[in-house]
Order: sequence, then structure tokens, then C-alpha cells
Amino acid sequence: MEATKRKGVLAGGNFIIDYVKLIDAWPAEDMLASIRSESRSNGGGPYNVLKDLAAMGAGFPLEAVGLVGSDANGDWILEDCRAHGIDTAQLYQTAHAPTSYTDAMTVESTGRRTFFHQRGANALLAPGDFGFGSSQARLFHLAYLMLLDSLDVIEGDGLTGAARVLAEASQAGMITSADIVSADHPQFREIAEPALPHLDHLCINEIEAGKITGNNLRPSGSIDLFAVGNAARTLLAGGVRREVVIHFEEGALALDSEDHCHSQGSLNLPQEEIVGATGAGDAFAAGYLHGVHESLSTPERLRQAVCAAAVCLSDPTPSSGLVPLPECLALAERFGFRDL
Repeated sequence: MEATKRKGVLAGGNFIIDYVKLIDAWPAEDMLASIRSESRSNGGGPYNVLKDLAAMGAGFPLEAVGLVGSDANGDWILEDCRAHGIDTAQLYQTAHAPTSYTDAMTVESTGRRTFFHQRGANALLAPGDFGFGSSQARLFHLAYLMLLDSLDVIEGDGLTGAARVLAEASQAGMITSADIVSADHPQFREIAEPALPHLDHLCINEIEAGKITGNNLRPSGSIDLFAVGNAARTLLAGGVRREVVIHFEEGALALDSEDHCHSQGSLNLPQEEIVGATGAGDAFAAGYLHGVHESLSTPERLRQAVCAAAVCLSDPTPSSGLVPLPECLALAERFGFRDL
């Protein structure tokens, strides 16, 4: 079935429990920091994106595909997805590994966060767990590359499991998208590159784009838009079929296959409006992918994306800050956008 006749978003990959801890300061090694508050929430690219889309009031089906443990955390994820209208027919439980979790430590004064991750059941997710024939979704989003052990394996022909999954989604008639985690992986470029020719859209941050292309996009501490544009062009030359979006604290840049370039500043939020940055990249992706699904223009997609990311910053958890899309967009009138 062609993508134009399909409806909905199928998101697969990391399903994680995030234990979000707000701390007073980041301690030096061997020293102590105080936990001001803590909570449990959704975590992982597909889980965050689906919950964000649900909170934004997406008027199309939402489906999950992934692997969680046969434990209390796995039960919690399944119940949480169902409570938010997310189809869990392909969200399987396994007794071979615990549900993945992350301790997300957020510094109270800055909103900056650091992650300690237990890979758990996500490490076992394999190409055979994806059933594209049973889904009528228009768009398939896979996340995160570099954090899906079985799908990240580079096989003898140079392909990865992730590349094969994305190829199958394309063959089924879906629009494909992917995100990558910011990690120091020794094979970062080798894992990412095989996926590029099977992607219609790649939505990543400047760290990840730099790791794939071998460029520093912040050579002097500030974002270098010329370098960002060159990185996007390199990723398109690597095979991305429609559009590359690179987002960063100051905003985002999108470059499509016809060399049309668009930039968008982030919202000019005062520091007191920022509680935590956990999940902001996935909120950006949710706003952007909503626009892709609805066939909006690239400037409209980017506007939605930066507004969704800004709303996410109002809460320390990945998705609890998200509100219906019109309310996200209303923030632009209140705060305005940064100049890029």
C-alpha cells in the first residue's frame, strides 16, 4: 500500500523506563549531590515520540513495536501505552532480559542531564520482531541507532539489522525516519551509514551529525550553520532520500534532496521556564514527524518541532510537559524565536 493511502505512525526501538532525578548540582567524583525530587516516566525514542504525539492530540493511529521484560516495569510500559491510545500489538514481553531503564540525572539550576542506562530487553530486539504487513501506518520511525545491540550489528555484507528493518518498512510502502542516540560508540559511522539509503527523513542533533560526518559543528563553542549545512549535504549524499534535519540548542536546519535549505530558531525561553531537557530531542522529532504525516511544508514542520521541544523543557520528564499542538504553537507568540 502506498504511503499516501496509509494513516498513522508506527514507532519502534527503545522502550525504556526513565527514573528522572532532579539534583542540586553535578558532583565531582567521590563527592555527594542531593536529589531534590524523583519520578518514573517513559523513555526511549519511539516511546517518547508516541506519547508526545498522543499528548499533542495527533488525529491518527499510534502503534508501538519493541521488546520489554516480563516484569513490573514491562507491565507498566504496556499499561501506560494503552492508557494513551497507543496500540501495543507488536510490543512484546520477554523473560530473557529485564525491561530497559535509565537513571536520568538533571541539574536543578541548568536543566542539563546525564544518563546511566541499563540496556535490558532492548538489546534483544531483532529484525524478526517487526511486522510491517500487519500495520497500516503511513510513517515508520526507528530509534535509537547505537542503542539497539542486535540491530546495530554490522553483518558480512556491510548492512545492519536496522538497515534491513528500514528497507522492509520502505518496501511495505511506509515513509521511513530514524533518530540516533548521542553516544561514544567506536563504530558510530559504520553503524549509521548503512541505514541512510533506506531513510526518507533523518532527524538528529549536531553531535550525532558530527560523529557520522567526522566534523565538529561547534568549532568555537557556538553552532556553525555553514558546517551544519555541509553535514546535512553529506548525509543526503550518503543516501537519505528526502530530508535531513539537524537540531541544536539554538534551533534547527533542514536540507532536502532538491537542495532547499530552511532554518528555524528555537524559542527564546527565559531560564526560569526550563526545568529539564530530558526528551526534548524526541519532542522535536514528534513535532517534525507530525508535520511529515500531515504533509506540511518544511518551515511548518520545523516551527512545530521547536515549539514541541520548548514545551518539553517545562517538565523534568520526557513527555509530561507536552500539551495539544495549538498550545505548543502558542508559545511562539509568547516568547518569540531566536535569531539564527
